[in-house]
This record gives sequence, structure tokens and C-alpha cells, in this order.
Amino acid sequence: MAQRIHRRLREMTGVVDPYRETKDWQNHIVMELIPSLRAKVESANDPLLMAARLAIAGNVIDAGSNGNLTEVDVRQNLKQALDEPFFGEELRFREAVAQAKSILYIADNAGEIVIDRLLVDQLLPREITFVVRGSPILNDVTMIDAIKVGLDQVVTVIDNGSDAPGTILTDCNQALRDRFSTVDMIIAKGQGNFETLSNESGNIFFLFKVECLVIAQLVGQPVGTQMLVHSRPCVDGGVC
Repeated sequence: MAQRIHRRLREMTGVVDPYRETKDWQNHIVMELIPSLRAKVESANDPLLMAARLAIAGNVIDAGSNGNLTEVDVRQNLKQALDEPFFGEELRFREAVAQAKSILYIADNAGEIVIDRLLVDQLLPREITFVVRGSPILNDVTMIDAIKVGLDQVVTVIDNGSDAPGTILTDCNQALRDRFSTVDMIIAKGQGNFETLSNESGNIFFLFKVECLVIAQLVGQPVGTQMLVHSRPCVDGGVC
């Protein structure tokens, strides 16, 4: 529904990317915080997990769930990243990263993409393909955002060919589908990607914040919980 509504809005207004100004603002805010966040990762006992937790905390920058997000909200959320409820399969995640030679990293929102760079740095020098949306939808990242924050300089960046606020494989281009089926590991950021990929097969790790009661009931964790979970599709839907 969101995909169809926003297509119609773009047609009616003639504005290709209605959230462009908002996305630039979000990217700018987080880029100012990167030196301190990078220092936090580098000084951590477990830099990989710290980068992952910060990347999950950055998932609060979501215009789909919070259209009134302020700079104070962003700064406060990142500052309190390690104080928030967390449900994670850290050991499984760490083992998967250690064994992987190729990783597909499916991004979510602007602003958040800046913090994704910290996690990407921890995953290098593995072969990483970073995925953005094919067309503007909400404040989800597109190729413009990836280039603005410099991700194209360190990893391969592709778009998925879709304007859905998630990753619907049947709506994505062949390049994305080919990589999805061949990489050793997939990291999917954000609740939208969880909603659309949780029943797909593959070695998928979902990093997101629980944003609504529907997903809270599905995963068995309260709204606001940071999630780092491995995909194990159930017969009747959802993740077991």
C-alpha cells in the first residue's frame, strides 16, 4: 500500500523525491556524529557488536514510523544505544561473519546509512555488495545517499530496481536477485526489510528496531527493542 500511495503522490505533485531535503538533513546530522561514534567502536571490547548495535540504534531514523523525528531524537537515541532493550544472536552473527567471504548488505534509511558505514568497515575486506532502493520511497536510501556518504568508494553499491519500502524479491531487478541467491551472508537493515524478507530462504541476519505492536507480537519482544536475529522461516509465516 505504501508503495502504491507514494507512486500516486509523486505523480500528483511531479516531485520525484519528496523526502530529498529531509534525507539530506538526516545524513548531515549523523555525519557530524561519526567521529565520536567511530571512536566508540574502536575503543569497544567487541568492535563488531558495537558497530552492529549502533547501526540498529540508527534505525530510529525512519520517516515511515516517525514523521516528527528531530535532531534531538537522533542524538539521544544514538547516545543511549547500549541502554535500550536488546535481543540478539550475537554469537551466531559473529560466526557467520567470520565464515563469510561475500556479504549482501541491504540498507534502509537515510541518516542510518552513515552509521552503516561503521559496520561495513568492520566487515571489510570481505566482498560486500551494498543495496539501496531503485527509486525514492519515504526516506529510504537511494544511490544518491550512498554516494553522498562515500560508500561507493569502499564497496560495490547496487540498487534493487524497486520503489517498495522493503525488499520484495519479485519486484527487484535480476542483479539483486542473483546476488541474494549466491552470497554467503545477508544483512538486512530495518523493519521494512524484516517484513518483506523474513520468509525468504538464505543466511539472513535482520538488524532493526521493533516499531509497532504487530511486529512486537511476531518476534515476542516489546516495541523499541533492538533486534539482531537470524532468519529461520516458520511453516505458518514469521521467524521462529
